[in-house]
Amino acid sequence: MISQIKSGGDAVVSDLSDATLLVRGCDPTMAAKAQQFLPSMLGLRNSTQMVSTTDDVDFFDQLSRSQWDIVMFAPGAYRWSEAKQPIPGGNEETKNWSLSEYRVKVRKALGENIQIVETTDEKNIVPLLREALTKL
Repeated sequence: MISQIKSGGDAVVSDLSDATLLVRGCDPTMAAKAQQFLPSMLGLRNSTQMVSTTDDVDFFDQLSRSQWDIVMFAPGAYRWSEAKQPIPGGNEETKNWSLSEYRVKVRKALGENIQIVETTDEKNIVPLLREALTKL
């Protein structure tokens, strides 16, 4: 999966020192690995501009703590939702949620204009995030 993510782009985009990205995934190992290389591939100056969460307690806490520029639902979370299965890392409130309910919660917390990025394919992560970043 890591190689698929990296295949999405080689060049680093321009400096996006102020951009912030919150990711809701469901695989802690993948989230940790992506945190090591994805920020630099996106042109983020440091890895603290991107926060990956794999459970709803942390995700909702992060939503309430900062004004994020982009929220991304990682491919695994998207695939679970598409299969009408609970997204791993859910809690009692979200145990039957699809990404539709997550989108509502994100827009309520961050506003209707928040960019939300979703894909089922790892190789699309970098291009889609770069596209979203150019809109900031």
